[in-house]
Amino acid sequence: MRFMPDDVSLSPDTAPAGEPAAYLRPFVQNAGTRRTLHFTQQEIQSSMSTLNPDALELEYTRMMMGFVLFKPDPARILMVGLGGGSLPKFCHRYLTDSAIEVVEIDPAVIALRDAFMVPRDDERFRVVQADAADYMRGLSGHADVIFLDGFGVGGIPGPLCSAGFYADCLRALREDGILVINFHVNHPDHHEYMDRVRASFGSSMFEVVDDDMTNSIVFACKGDLLDDPAAAQLRRPASMPKDAWRQLMPTMKVIGATLVLR
Repeated sequence: MRFMPDDVSLSPDTAPAGEPAAYLRPFVQNAGTRRTLHFTQQEIQSSMSTLNPDALELEYTRMMMGFVLFKPDPARILMVGLGGGSLPKFCHRYLTDSAIEVVEIDPAVIALRDAFMVPRDDERFRVVQADAADYMRGLSGHADVIFLDGFGVGGIPGPLCSAGFYADCLRALREDGILVINFHVNHPDHHEYMDRVRASFGSSMFEVVDDDMTNSIVFACKGDLLDDPAAAQLRRPASMPKDAWRQLMPTMKVIGATLVLR
């Protein structure tokens, strides 16, 4: 989630008929070759270049891809929160041996998948409409990588940042699996959320903060994979194409510097 620049004009925020006032239907804004997804006028949920729809436009999404330093060839990736599909599209295009499963609670967000050129469901990609807290509760040893990027108006929904939910994520990971979480640094409960993750994952976790001190990306591992010193050497995974690595490399250097200081 990003805050909007002041010079972008948006559609008014309105709740659909019959929905509670707290519900805001997502909408799309086009500005030149940039297409963005919003719930409110103040925040960007997702951003896409119509010239390069699979590129990762926002820095925090590139940071979340830091898992490839430790787990370059995940067989299954589970993502919570579809948004404009930036991370699902990037992984679908460049991690061609990975099955990708995206859980999204809001059918109105899923209805915009074509506007953001999200791939159709097929044998290795699917979008599931479900409450992620309920969905995760039923999984065990399911995924190699789990992304948590489920935001609504005002931040992360309570059920997706509870101690019980992080415990469910731990159980849903395979051995040496990695959980990747997008937090807001300035949220008043940020430190509490970190403590809840730590209660399940112990010391096998670290945090990277983006340049404008908005997003905190947390990596937590089921095992000791994050302690591999080779990760800080920033080698391109053999399975990742060079054009994808060029997008990620500046951000990977930031993650590598964080690893050296751990």
